[in-house]
Amino acid sequence: MKIGIIGSGYVGLVTGACLAHLGHTVICVDQDKAKIRTLKKGRVPFYEPGLMEMVLENVAAKRLSFTTEVSRIVNRCEVLFICVNTPPRPNGEADLSFVEMVAKQVATHLRKYCLIVEKSTVPVETGEWVRQTIKRHIKKDIQFDVASNPEFLREGSAIHDFLQPDRIVIGVSSERAEKIFRILYSPLKAPMIVTDIKSAELIKHAANSFLATKISFTNAVSRICDAVGADIEKVALGMGLDARIGKQFLKAGVGFGGSCFPKDVSAFLHISEKLGARFELLADVLRINDTQAKYFVEKIKNSMKTLRGKTIGILGLAFKPDTDDMRSAPSIPIIQMLKKEGACVRAYDPQAVSKASAILQDVIYVNTPYEVGHGAHAIAVLTEWSEFLNLDWEHLKKFMKGRFFFDGRNMFPPAEMKRRGFYYFSIGRPSA
Repeated sequence: MKIGIIGSGYVGLVTGACLAHLGHTVICVDQDKAKIRTLKKGRVPFYEPGLMEMVLENVAAKRLSFTTEVSRIVNRCEVLFICVNTPPRPNGEADLSFVEMVAKQVATHLRKYCLIVEKSTVPVETGEWVRQTIKRHIKKDIQFDVASNPEFLREGSAIHDFLQPDRIVIGVSSERAEKIFRILYSPLKAPMIVTDIKSAELIKHAANSFLATKISFTNAVSRICDAVGADIEKVALGMGLDARIGKQFLKAGVGFGGSCFPKDVSAFLHISEKLGARFELLADVLRINDTQAKYFVEKIKNSMKTLRGKTIGILGLAFKPDTDDMRSAPSIPIIQMLKKEGACVRAYDPQAVSKASAILQDVIYVNTPYEVGHGAHAIAVLTEWSEFLNLDWEHLKKFMKGRFFFDGRNMFPPAEMKRRGFYYFSIGRPSA
């Protein structure tokens, strides 16, 4: 099939590359000319494992191409995916201005039937709004369908998630649209959940909000564990083995970040308020997450008595491993608070230094994890990169002035870090 992807950011590019990998002919569009030039040169503007190789392979096979002009693809494609950004407004509401702009552009150029698909995460009832927007601006009485096909891509494992999904959700209003989706995704052996458009839109927000709730719940319990000397790892294990709960997303830490959970929970809360069904639980989910960074910094401050004049080495900046994404990364408020307390910060991340340096100034960025220890009174782990598990801690300690170690992701066994000569503190576990 011939597929158009409007918006070549994270979701759009991964979707386009994977659909091309399945054998479809895909054209990715973006109004950012610099981004399209970068893609045409064979470079990907963000880090995602395996994506650059997949893009290069499918460009070479002439299944994947790039352009800045929506008008060039509208009538060449059977399916158009809307993958543009839906950033949060100050009140938490999703900004749909880019979606509206795309709907108008498609309507202006549409001359034959096309399936127009919401891939971006959008509030419930957006599909109907898109359909009405296209109807108002279309020049002729041309048939089209609007559908919802939410993405469930995790940064760091997006290609796997697309090609081996646990489910495919489609919200449609016609048999014709459903048939197109079944052909499009026929190579993927996964259950297809077929719903109305509004239900599909709600599934994405509800799923992400529930996962965020599990994280905030665990972090709230971790604070109780700290207060009484219990171990959140054992508490989470005991909870997670209950099949009704499950063990995923019961990991205590410095809070969730990224482009999805903070934005989607805020948007879902705003939607509930707008509809007169305020979702009070989500307000607490956000409050717990927003205060978890402060809770971690207070743990550092209380352990070291003062941070003024102290050097803190930071391991990990991205909001999660295997990505360079700094959006809503917990490292941002943590480092800002450390600086406000008078600390000097040295930081390392395998992929995110370039993006972090544009956000966090007056930080010493280094090229290796060992360099964060130079003159450091303490080390703080903020992202659970696997390479940190294999560091030579004796070598790192040689460069340090102090022996404090604050594990914001509970990566290491407390007793083991104590044997290595650190004053070790983590989240919701007894200190060593």
